[in-house]
Amino acid sequence: MLRTVAVILTIFVALEHFGFLALEMFLWDKPMGLMTFHTTQEFATASKALAANQGLYNGFLAVGLLWSLWRGRRDAKMFFLGCVVVAGLYGAATAMLSILFLQALPAALAFAATLASQAPDAVKS
Repeated sequence: MLRTVAVILTIFVALEHFGFLALEMFLWDKPMGLMTFHTTQEFATASKALAANQGLYNGFLAVGLLWSLWRGRRDAKMFFLGCVVVAGLYGAATAMLSILFLQALPAALAFAATLASQAPDAVKS
């Protein structure tokens, strides 16, 4: 049961990061991106290339998470989830507090569920 929860949470985090990729790479200077990131058109236009780079990194995180699930690589899954947690903490501290709940918390929950599901005393389902 816990292993299933860990997989579902990891897929959720990966899907979130594909969403971040789309927002940052393709919608940054569009109404949806402006509203999501609370930016002005002028700022968005000036920072479009930086946002696209950031979106690409979010895509790498998403692909890494899905790859780790596909290959059954717990170590890789923990690594990528850990990266997302750290990025979320940094984003919450430097950009928007909501990043803590939208990015860091789901990844931390997936990390904890993955860790607990593989513990020696974990109940197998």
